[in-house]
Amino acid sequence: MQAPCRRMILSDTEIRAAMERREIVIEPFDPESLGSNSYDVHLGRTLAVYEDEILDARKHNTVRHFEIPEDGCVLLPLRTYLGVTLEYTETHRHVPFLEGKSSVGRLGIDIHATAGKGDVGFCNHWTLEISVAQPVRVYAGMPIAQLIYFEVRGPIAVPYDRKVSAKYNTRSDKPVESMMWKNSW
Repeated sequence: MQAPCRRMILSDTEIRAAMERREIVIEPFDPESLGSNSYDVHLGRTLAVYEDEILDARKHNTVRHFEIPEDGCVLLPLRTYLGVTLEYTETHRHVPFLEGKSSVGRLGIDIHATAGKGDVGFCNHWTLEISVAQPVRVYAGMPIAQLIYFEVRGPIAVPYDRKVSAKYNTRSDKPVESMMWKNSW
């Protein structure tokens, strides 16, 4: 009889132990950002918006990058903003989940439309798919989300950073636009 499958979230001590083994990398790492079972990540300095009003899933939709000024940037509804985490992360034995912080959600900010789960082997800054319910001012360096790490049961045949089909492997501290157009369908 097979044992029931349990999802195990890493605690703060397990996240630190995984970091010591280099199974999880968080750069820069701030001990104050480590919660009891998550790590707070912060909004990077660069945002991006799509140049075209109508996006096409079968073509490369280009973006315009811009820096968040010191006095912040007002985000508007009905617009997709691509943000990026200040932190570069790697995960080699755990599945990372990126979730918005409740304080951010209470401001009407969604930090991802669909892509909250990373893959074992993801090594990069996280691109955020930001939308807002009403105009809101955001600032570079503000806590924006939290990473939660799940244990994986069984060996990984091909980690994300070694997949030929992986579209988001190039290290970038700027938001990366959709690469859906690279899919064969």
